[in-house]
Amino acid sequence: MALKAAAVGAAVEAAVETVVSEACREGRSFVTWAGQKLAYRKSLKRNHEDLMQKAEKLWELRDDIREGRSQKRLREDTEEWIGKVGKNENEVIELDNKYNDIKNYPWKLPHFWKGASLSKDMAEMCKQVHSLREEGELKRGRLEGELPKRVEVIPSSKIEYKSSLHKYVEEALSFLEDPEIRRIGIWGIVGTGKTTIMKYLNNHDNIDRMFDIVIWVTVPKEWSVVGFQQKIMDRLQLNMGSATTIEKNAQIIFEELKKKKCLILLDEVCHPIELGKIIGVHPDTQSCKVMLASRDGGICREMDADWLINVKQLSEVEALEMFKEKVGECINNIPKIIQVGQLVVKECWGLPLLIDKLAETFKRKGRDIQCWRDERKNLQNWLKKEGKDEVLGLLEFCYNSLDSDAKDCFLYCALYSEEPEIQIRCLLECWRLEGFIRNDGHEILSHLINVSFLESSGNKKSVKMNKVLREMALEISQQREDSKFLAKPSEGLKKPPNPEEWKQVHRISLMDNELHSLPETLDCHDLLTLLLQRNENLITIPKLFFTSMCCLRVLDLHGTGIKSLPSSLCNLIVLRGLYLNSCNHLVRLPTDIEKLKQLEVLDIRGTKLSLCQIRTLTWLKLLRVSLSNFGKGSDTQNQSGYVSSFVFLEEFSIDIDSSLRSWAKNGNIIAREVATLKKLTSLQFWFPTVQCLEFFVSSSEAWADFFIRTIPTWEDVDFTFRFVVGFQKLTCFQILESFDDPSYNCLKFINGEGMNDAIKKVLAKTHAFGLINNKRVSRLSDFGIENMNDLFICSIEECSEIETIINGIGITKDVLERLQHLYIKNSLKLESIWQGPVHGGSLSRLRTLALLKCPRLKMIFSNGMIQNLCRLEDLRVEECDQIEELIMESENNGLESNQLPRLKTLTLLKLPRLRSIWVDDSLEWRSLQTIEISTCHMLKRLPFNNDNATKLRSIKGQQEWWEALKWTDDGATKQRLESLCIFN
Repeated sequence: MALKAAAVGAAVEAAVETVVSEACREGRSFVTWAGQKLAYRKSLKRNHEDLMQKAEKLWELRDDIREGRSQKRLREDTEEWIGKVGKNENEVIELDNKYNDIKNYPWKLPHFWKGASLSKDMAEMCKQVHSLREEGELKRGRLEGELPKRVEVIPSSKIEYKSSLHKYVEEALSFLEDPEIRRIGIWGIVGTGKTTIMKYLNNHDNIDRMFDIVIWVTVPKEWSVVGFQQKIMDRLQLNMGSATTIEKNAQIIFEELKKKKCLILLDEVCHPIELGKIIGVHPDTQSCKVMLASRDGGICREMDADWLINVKQLSEVEALEMFKEKVGECINNIPKIIQVGQLVVKECWGLPLLIDKLAETFKRKGRDIQCWRDERKNLQNWLKKEGKDEVLGLLEFCYNSLDSDAKDCFLYCALYSEEPEIQIRCLLECWRLEGFIRNDGHEILSHLINVSFLESSGNKKSVKMNKVLREMALEISQQREDSKFLAKPSEGLKKPPNPEEWKQVHRISLMDNELHSLPETLDCHDLLTLLLQRNENLITIPKLFFTSMCCLRVLDLHGTGIKSLPSSLCNLIVLRGLYLNSCNHLVRLPTDIEKLKQLEVLDIRGTKLSLCQIRTLTWLKLLRVSLSNFGKGSDTQNQSGYVSSFVFLEEFSIDIDSSLRSWAKNGNIIAREVATLKKLTSLQFWFPTVQCLEFFVSSSEAWADFFIRTIPTWEDVDFTFRFVVGFQKLTCFQILESFDDPSYNCLKFINGEGMNDAIKKVLAKTHAFGLINNKRVSRLSDFGIENMNDLFICSIEECSEIETIINGIGITKDVLERLQHLYIKNSLKLESIWQGPVHGGSLSRLRTLALLKCPRLKMIFSNGMIQNLCRLEDLRVEECDQIEELIMESENNGLESNQLPRLKTLTLLKLPRLRSIWVDDSLEWRSLQTIEISTCHMLKRLPFNNDNATKLRSIKGQQEWWEALKWTDDGATKQRLESLCIFN
């Protein structure tokens, strides 16, 4: 105890000595100095709390400025301030540690005096913290000025919710939300609203929430890599040094972009841009998405767009709605003004660019109907001088960029009216016959579609040209000395144009009129093309009509009422294409038809001509006939031997018509002749029996060359075919025909019994396969998985023994990975689509799945299958009595929420046992737009809530069923969805 007391005394003595010496150094009396120390010591706790509170606010301010809501870049002086705050933070933490040390041992006498000094230091530090915070507040006030904004709003036109442009916006937003899609291309003809859509997207609230920064770049026609980089760097507020290389700039840009979720919007792209080299952004760059707008869909593809959106002209209804919305109230509820408005809108060709300009003009006329009528009279002059010239000027610029062959091909399309679609097969043939192209022409056709000069139909069988482009093409043709047109298709003509109009014209189109007669004689020495098809009332052609047409290359008379052709036809010594198909009354050709030495293409389908009448045209390259052209009954045998005489045939096509019985007897004979044709590259043929097909594939040299070819060379010409094997009803295959594509190889196998080696061989080269009424096949995979690698379309109908489509047991690779459309109908024993394991890429491109009248089908999505259907857009299930769960819970445990990400249409009809689409509302249904449900009385719940299926636009069903549905929430989901209902 004595020792402990002595130690304490010594410590006190030392502390007192320290205090006295410190007071002396500061030049103050001990009493004064001690008073100040006591004051600081009493304020220790308060000063600590004050310091820590102010420091916390400073650090929050620092973090707010450094991180920022938009992840924006900071200036150098701001970075310097952040460094000072960091240093200050370390000092504050050190003071905080000292305070905690004293706080934990308050009974130590030395700590009393240290606490006083610490309190003083804290008070001084509070002043420093306060100063730094004031400096930071000033910087935060200037933050928006020194950092790039998340989105720079661009003034744009309003887009109505129900307009077609709004639909494109919704489509683009859904693709931007899809994590698998990195690049989106928006393309279409000038004036359709591509830029408006892009601007609307730029300003959209969802975009602001989805991305950290949105970069807009309008790409000039005369663009440069450096200029493009400069625009990106300016938007990011990056310094672009004058001596820096393109590669270095790309690295700087990429380093900045990879820190953020970025959207790059590129408008008016006229040339492919290598974003990987220019800004370091590749198609697989996770942090960045790209959306580009171009008039050329090919440019979008070259820039690796994952998805294309084709912006088309407005319909008349949509165009009028836009016009009324732009004009405002003065057009509403005044029928006479609305009538004038309708006439005005028809002059706009569905182009928002022109509608917008015209609306501004008419808006100033108020409600004065006479002013509207007067302005309507001035409209054509206005269009010629300002409106139309602006659009046509842009279009003519695109036209001038085409090469000469593409220009000729484009102008040729103006011979057709803008309403009916132009058959691609016929168009390409005419281009070849006219000498515009030397190959198959698909490359030029694709380019014209990509630059929006032609519009493709959904089934890829036809194209059409819109009114404004046709008008431009006709104007250009009149300016050319070598290609003047007389084009009056679909104008209701009952009499032909005056003979003077036929002079010095190179191409004439009078198709789809009501002509009863033609001029007796004409002066048409320059005429190259004459299109008279589908003039049903044209029964007779004058005897000397063709006399002067010595340069004619293409003559189309199909669908006319002619019974014979005059002998002057044989004056057409350079004629290359003659179309007589669907001339139902045509029974006779000139006897000296063999004078047509240059004739390459002849179509006599649906006529009463016989092969005997054309037997001398042995140099033909393309021949299309019907079964009736072979004669009937015993006459068919009299026609044998003629087919094999056409030794130069490259394409041979036999249409199936009502002469089925005679063909069934004699088809084998004709098939043997077809097998001798060595130059064939395209064949449409009906093989009455499998044995007939077997003979062809085993003996045809043309087929053998095609079949054994594994690695094509540039010299190879693809062999295309459309084969029907077995007897058929003429009403079959509507599904398959609706997806007919000229480039698809098609095989229809009807009334077969089991498999056959010849069928398997042909199937290996088939794109569209129809299996109809097969009596023994239990699985599609029985035909050999290896034979289905190229299948795009598969239709299975009335196959009573089919139990499943694919048996995956024992399969070690992806199967049906190219299949896009699968239709199954009237398969009475079908129980599942897939059995066994499903490999990752199998069915990964399937877009349409239709299951109709399969009474034993219980399971659609077996284990693992649904996860592969990332591209499925349309699902239809109808009259499948055993279906209880659309997506079975037992087969899909742990299903992730993002399944069926592209499903747009769901149709469920007459499913008496269906009680569940999915067990709960956990799936996102991110693309679902249309639902149709009918006669599914046990379905009491829908798998939706207020957060999923946000793109749903319509629910079709019966009101009684809707009212009986149960809801998991308080009715909010029902209230949202009820507005979308269409009751039947």
